[in-house]
Amino acid sequence: MIGRVNHIAIAVPDLDAAEKSYGETLGAQLSSRQALPEHGVTVVFVKLPNTKVELLHPLGAESPIQSFLDKNPSGGMHHICYEVDDILAARDKLLAGGARVLGDGAPKIGAHGKPVLFLHPKDFFGTLIELEQV
Repeated sequence: MIGRVNHIAIAVPDLDAAEKSYGETLGAQLSSRQALPEHGVTVVFVKLPNTKVELLHPLGAESPIQSFLDKNPSGGMHHICYEVDDILAARDKLLAGGARVLGDGAPKIGAHGKPVLFLHPKDFFGTLIELEQV
């Protein structure tokens, strides 16, 4: 069902410092900043030959990333995103198998303009999973 890793997301307390670290120190190519109010985040993608790293920064005090950073002030890995061909079929198969989809179960549009869903980390050994339809 799952395909390749689309990206690994890292919550960062200081987006300027993270951009400098990845862009200048590591010499990576970065995307422009993108505000995603529906998800409560501002994102920057670190473009790599085989995948991407998503730098997540809270967009407002109610951001789920802010609550993550409250518990992990230095930041850290937030989730891993896998590609799927059909997000609704993947969701239905996961639900039938007992996995929990976060939110109301309806896909939202993610940073790449494609439907995404998140799966409960307790069902996947403590790792928050994002599925993105490609």
